[in-house]
Amino acid sequence: MSTRLIASVVDGGPLPEDHRLRTYTSTNPARRDEVVAEVRLADSAGFLAACRAARRAQGAWADTPAPVRGRVIAAAGRLVEANKERLAALVTREIGKPYPEALGEVQEIIDTCDFFTGEGRRLYGQTVPSEMPDKQLFTFREPVGVVAVITAGNFPVAVPSWYLVPALLCGNSVVWKPAEYAAASAQALYELFAHAGLPTGVLDIVHADGAQTFAGLESALAEGCVDKIGFTGSTEVGRRIGELAGRHLQTPCLELGGKNPMVVTADADLDLAVHGALFSGFGTAGQRCTSLGTVLVHESVHDAFLAKFVRAVEEAVIGDPTGPVLYGPLLAEHFAERFEECLGWIAPHHGVHGSTAHGRITGDRPRAGFVGDPEAGLYYHPTVVDGVRPEDRLFQEETFGPLVGVASYRSLDQAIELANAPGYGLSAAIYTRDPQAAFAFRRGVRAGMISINNSTSGAEAHLPFGGNGRSGNGSRQSGVWVLDQFTRWQSMNWDHSGRLQRAQMDTGVLEPDLGYRLP
Repeated sequence: MSTRLIASVVDGGPLPEDHRLRTYTSTNPARRDEVVAEVRLADSAGFLAACRAARRAQGAWADTPAPVRGRVIAAAGRLVEANKERLAALVTREIGKPYPEALGEVQEIIDTCDFFTGEGRRLYGQTVPSEMPDKQLFTFREPVGVVAVITAGNFPVAVPSWYLVPALLCGNSVVWKPAEYAAASAQALYELFAHAGLPTGVLDIVHADGAQTFAGLESALAEGCVDKIGFTGSTEVGRRIGELAGRHLQTPCLELGGKNPMVVTADADLDLAVHGALFSGFGTAGQRCTSLGTVLVHESVHDAFLAKFVRAVEEAVIGDPTGPVLYGPLLAEHFAERFEECLGWIAPHHGVHGSTAHGRITGDRPRAGFVGDPEAGLYYHPTVVDGVRPEDRLFQEETFGPLVGVASYRSLDQAIELANAPGYGLSAAIYTRDPQAAFAFRRGVRAGMISINNSTSGAEAHLPFGGNGRSGNGSRQSGVWVLDQFTRWQSMNWDHSGRLQRAQMDTGVLEPDLGYRLP
C-alpha cells in the first residue's frame, strides 16, 4: 500500500516550510514495518497562524444563515457515507481497530451529520414576556467564535465529528489538532469536510505534537484568537488545558478518561453480563474512555460469573484486525509501554486469568487461537485480574488496555461506594432484574452515563456524552446539549413604549386581598 505525505492545511493551503519542525511516521500497529503516513509536524507558531486564519474567516461564516450551514453539514454526511468503506479501512490500517468497529465509527459520523442537519433550522431562541407593557424580550444563540479542537486517536474520526459538526453548524470556525499516530485518518476526514462546501479558513487542520500544540494554544489565547477549547484525551492533560483556559476565563469542553464500573447483582442474567463485560472490557483492546475498568460482582454469584467470564475471554479470537476478531493491536508503541507499566501493578493477592500468558503476545508467549502474525504487531493477551481491592492501583487508575479487574461486594450500597471510589465519572453499568436496584444505582453513581443491562461502552448521536470528576468538567457532547458548548446566549429587550420603563421599579402591581377567608 502507498504511504501518504501529510501536512497541515491552514487557510486553504499548506503551512509554510518555516512552521514545520519534523516528520512523524505513522505506522500500522498490526504490521509495524508498514508505514501509513509521513506527517509533517507544525511548530507552535504554525498553530497560532491557523487560529489567526480561523479568526479572519469566522465572521462571514457566522453571517451565513444557519439552515445553509446545515446543508453543508448534510453534504459532509453524504460524502462520508459515500466513502464509508474506504475511511473505515484506513482507520483499521492506521490504528488497528477491527474493521466492523471501524465501520461503526464511520457510521457515527454519518449519524451525527444527519442529526445536526436539522439543527440548522432549529437553533431556536425564545420570545419572553416582559413585566412591562409595550416591551418585548428575546433570546438568541450566537457562535462562540474560534474553536480549538484537540482529539485522541482511539476514535480518530467519530469523536472529532462530535466537535466539528456542531461547532461548524453553530457558525464557529475550527482549528483541529488530531493525534499524530492517527494523522492519515484525520486528514481523510478533513478532506471530506473540505469538499462539503466549507469556505476557506473555516476548518483548518494542524498536525503537531503535544508540547507545540500547548504552546501555540497558550499564545492564541493570550492574543484573543481562540474562544473555546474542545479536548478529548487523558485526565492529566485535561487538567493542564483546564487550568490554561481558566486563566482566560474560558470553560473548555473536556472529555477525559474513565475507570468505568459494572455491577452484577445476585439476580442478574450472568450470561448477558458476561457478553456486556467482554465487549466493554476488551473491544478496541480496552482502549476506550468508556472501557470497563472493574466488574463488581455480588459475592453470592462471584465464582459463577468469574468462571463464565474467564471462559468467554479465553475463547475470544484476537489478532489481525482485518479479520473477525474481538480486538487487534494496541494503538501505538507508547500505549504498549504504558500498558506494560499497568501490568506491573498486578500483585500476589490477585488471581490472573483469561489467556495462556499475560503481557505481549509473541512466539514465546503465544495466545491460543490467535489470528495472524503475533510478532508483526503490538498484540497483548487479554487479562482478567480477580481480587482487586480499593487500594490497588489496578482499581484506582485507568489502564487503557485489554485488562479487566473483578471484585466482590455484599450490599448494593457497598457496590455504589466502590463504583464511585476511583473518582472518575464517565460511564457505569448495572446488570439486574430489580428495577429498584437499577434506580438506586442511577441515583447513587456519579457517572454521566448509566447503562442498565448493557455495556459501559456505546454512544448514540442524539444522547449527551460526557463525564464528571476525573472524567471531565461536566460538559456534554452530542445531541442538542452540545449546542451550549458552541453557542452563547444573548438576550435583547426592545421597549417600544416611547418612555423609559425601569425593571423592578416601574412594574404594575394588582393588589390582592390576602386576608380573605371563606365564610
